[in-house]
Amino acid sequence: MEKFNYTVTKEDHENKLRISELVRRRFGFSSRMRSRIKRDGKVMLNGDPVNIWEIPEENDLISIMLPEEVSHFEPEQIPIDVIYEDDALFIINKQPGVVVHPTKGHPAHTIANGIANHMNETGNHFKMRFINRLDMGTSGLLLLAKSAYCQNDFMKQMEKNLIEKKYTAIVLGLMENDSGEIDLPIGRPSPESLTRCVKEDGRPSVTRYNVIERFHLSKSNKDSEVYTENTKGYTLVDILLVTGRTHQIRVHMSHIGHPVAGDHLYGGEKIHIIERQALHSKSISFIHPGTGRPVSVEAPLPPDMTAALDKLRKLRAPEKSK
Repeated sequence: MEKFNYTVTKEDHENKLRISELVRRRFGFSSRMRSRIKRDGKVMLNGDPVNIWEIPEENDLISIMLPEEVSHFEPEQIPIDVIYEDDALFIINKQPGVVVHPTKGHPAHTIANGIANHMNETGNHFKMRFINRLDMGTSGLLLLAKSAYCQNDFMKQMEKNLIEKKYTAIVLGLMENDSGEIDLPIGRPSPESLTRCVKEDGRPSVTRYNVIERFHLSKSNKDSEVYTENTKGYTLVDILLVTGRTHQIRVHMSHIGHPVAGDHLYGGEKIHIIERQALHSKSISFIHPGTGRPVSVEAPLPPDMTAALDKLRKLRAPEKSK
């Protein structure tokens, strides 16, 4: 059960603010959550149950215990790599090849099933509220809120662009510019389509990138599985999501002629250095909903992307002497 505290100030007392008003002003809960808190008697004053119409004294401590909630996913033995956890948040490093939560096409064997099993093993149960989503073939940081309050706070942070999400990708081709911004709207090519594309009436979408390393392949490697006349090289890039649309990175990079390596859906399939799209959720920075302090977490590159980079470095053409 999650606990929130607020210490009554001199100004609060002088203005004769009732506890109900302080709960509304100081805690930032939604109106629905406030109604539930009041109905269930979750408000305490200095550790004791209280009538919310009372006017508290200066330095009194108002505490709110949020109702405990659980998710109902079938537990499965799926590895869960926990990067960060406290009473409000649960952050994992998702492995590639696993869907985040059950869908019609993947009703089981998902990250949600693995987290349900993790909860049973640790005895720490909460309702899963996914703040970000990762495609099945994408690895890296997956952030969950443990309460509706935290989820709502993250939604507000997203609206204000206070959450910073960075990715690492290996893309086809040698990117010319060391950095850049792709500001192109993204939408569905048709209402029933599962894919996305750049289109004029799409939703505003902004992606920024920085080149980390280029891999120019020698023609002597043209019999290699990673060399084609059209490709000739690859680029390692760090990517910042300014907006968060479905398939945004994959669509934007493909649109500018540099699809993510291994991404068969958006034109990156002609490569044999990795068995999935070479895309990794590297870091997330945000303001903690409970403490108000900045938090930043990182996840290292998974073994398959590290192996792909090692292979490209071995195949890279030697630099010409000046």
